[in-house]
Amino acid sequence: MFKTIADPADCEVRSVIRFLNAKNVKPAEIHRQLVEIYGENAMTDGMVRKWVRQFNDGHTNVHDEARSGRPCVVNDGLVAKVNEKIRENSRFTIRMLCDEFPQISKTVLHEIVTNHLNYCKLCSRWVPKMLTDVHKTKLLGSALTFLTRYSEEGNEFLNKIVTGEELWFVMSLQNPNNSR
Repeated sequence: MFKTIADPADCEVRSVIRFLNAKNVKPAEIHRQLVEIYGENAMTDGMVRKWVRQFNDGHTNVHDEARSGRPCVVNDGLVAKVNEKIRENSRFTIRMLCDEFPQISKTVLHEIVTNHLNYCKLCSRWVPKMLTDVHKTKLLGSALTFLTRYSEEGNEFLNKIVTGEELWFVMSLQNPNNSR
């Protein structure tokens, strides 16, 4: 019994097919050997026959060829136009943007707003989700203070946290004697 190889690359399996085909091994025998080494899900018998035909016809590439897909509608010009509309009114909705850009789908507009422009919805207003180094440093400092106080006071410290009001949470970290 042979050792099986799990999750082979497609090009690896095709290379084996090309090699065995060059040695004049029949497609059914190639399939049997593939199943023996790579397992039942390696490649169907029909696909082995298809690749054998292609190699016999002179095809030599075992890698996936580039395919033409649906063209991307997102470009720098469109992103700039969407950003301009957002800057005009930060209380916009994606639906309002759909009215401004009827040729663009709601999904693509949402992708532009969230992925390309890095905006996130906050209190019915879109704001950039960019943290400066100062913000990151303050957040790290607050987290370290939180962990230190938790290690000193334990679960009693957790009972002092006011949820829902970030301002009070930050104030309680900065001034441990401050209570509401």
